[in-house]
Amino acid sequence: MTGVSTTELHKTAFDAVQREETDSWTDWEGWAWAADFGDPVAEHHATRNACNMWDESALRKWDIRGRDALALADAVFTNDMAALEIGQVRYGAMCDEQGQMIMDGTIFKLADDHCFSITSYDSDIEQFRAVAADRGLDAAIEDRTAAMPHLQVQGPLCREVLGPITEGADVGSLRYFRFVPEGVTVGGVPVMLSRTGYSGELGFELYCAPEDAEKLWRAVKEAGEPHGIRPIGLSAIETLRIESGLLFPDIDYFPHQTDPLEVRLDNVVKLDSGDYVGREALRAIASAGTPRLLTTLRIEGDTVPEYGAAVTQDGRDAGILRSPCQSPTFDDQVIGMAAIDRELNEVGREVQVALGSGTVTATVAEFPLYDPQKKRPRS
Repeated sequence: MTGVSTTELHKTAFDAVQREETDSWTDWEGWAWAADFGDPVAEHHATRNACNMWDESALRKWDIRGRDALALADAVFTNDMAALEIGQVRYGAMCDEQGQMIMDGTIFKLADDHCFSITSYDSDIEQFRAVAADRGLDAAIEDRTAAMPHLQVQGPLCREVLGPITEGADVGSLRYFRFVPEGVTVGGVPVMLSRTGYSGELGFELYCAPEDAEKLWRAVKEAGEPHGIRPIGLSAIETLRIESGLLFPDIDYFPHQTDPLEVRLDNVVKLDSGDYVGREALRAIASAGTPRLLTTLRIEGDTVPEYGAAVTQDGRDAGILRSPCQSPTFDDQVIGMAAIDRELNEVGREVQVALGSGTVTATVAEFPLYDPQKKRPRS
């Protein structure tokens, strides 16, 4: 929403330097986020073909310290956080006792008694605290969101951008989902360097002190200009994530209503080991088979249906369209992530999606539609 008032919103440490380049802002979870930098489609293409830079600072960061820090992470998340090595990152789902998702997020292991987590909502800290109290775990959780601004640098040319201005680490050899917590500078700014991101592309995330944010932004932008770098906003992030099958809370899953198997997180749900919240319920869900499964739809025409539009087959309720968009990568075809009846998840199967007072035909496609083997982020 262009020109939105952000007076009452929290602002990240990158806010001022971004306002030199855009007046298009939006409110998400109480924080001011840049919506775009003048051309969301060009920002999307820069990410796919060159390099982007995106201020992700408002994602919530929880610092977890104490003898049982990793035990708490392992109890809260469905993935095997206890087996993390120092300098490794792992993604998983946070579930309630019924096996329904509360949030998805990551754990970064800094030491045997120290890790931190990235999630999306302020309320997520309550789950950490509740599980720690319930299980008698020695772990203190602190909100470090404002103290750890971070910048995403993603795209096939991101190594060319960051390599010449990075000291203390080799961006060419840092492994996927690994990070270097200290001793690294980018453009002279001390950072924590992580090979993670939210784009479906090769990329890195740079965490810095708030007072260094503007210097880091300018250094990355200057280094990236010969390579076609573009700052991007939430509008481009939306089309990038839908193509790449990346989840967004309260759109692709609903807290306490959607199980992680429905949204294809089975690879980060350990059913046969661990003692995390919701494990027994998830074992039962996996045994029965979740009734619906997230998939990609290719939708006919050039009109984008509404978020939450009904999916039907021959007039019968068959699911819900979660995240639709016009895809820049796929020649502006209308696509969408949709949760549809499991038996309909067959590439080429036709369904109908509500549009206006009628419906439009859609075809089940690969999930995700872009880079389904996720080779690009691992390249």
